Amino acid sequence: MLLELQTFLIAMAPIGELRASIPIALEIYHLPVWSAFLFSILGNMVPVVFLLLLLGPGSKYLSHRFYKFNRFFVWLFERNRNNHKKKFEHWKELALVILVAIPLPFTGAWTGSICAFIFRIPFKKALPLIFLGVLIAGIIVTAISLSVFQT
Repeated sequence: MLLELQTFLIAMAPIGELRASIPIALEIYHLPVWSAFLFSILGNMVPVVFLLLLLGPGSKYLSHRFYKFNRFFVWLFERNRNNHKKKFEHWKELALVILVAIPLPFTGAWTGSICAFIFRIPFKKALPLIFLGVLIAGIIVTAISLSVFQT
């Protein structure tokens, strides 16, 4: 059970997420595929809930408390909304799923949560979209890991 917990915790990390936890669980910990997949998915989703719930209140608190934070958040959010508005309008919620599902650095559940906040996607809509992206990423990473480690 210790190896499953380690897999779960690795999947919670913002950079590696399940892109790191699945290969580690399969190749280093020698966990069964279902166990590596399940604990990676669960671990990857835990921070999403907190990020989606706390990013709004956190940025609002900092913006009201500190003038420089307010200027920074206004600049950051407006810049990102304007730069990616057309892509988001074209792809709608599918853009969020694709962003999370692509198994590359700086994509994933953490980035998806931040994007959902920036584009004002409500929690009840964002959570299942991010979960779908995490499932797809988990399947892709598991398949790649199995094909690489078995050759």
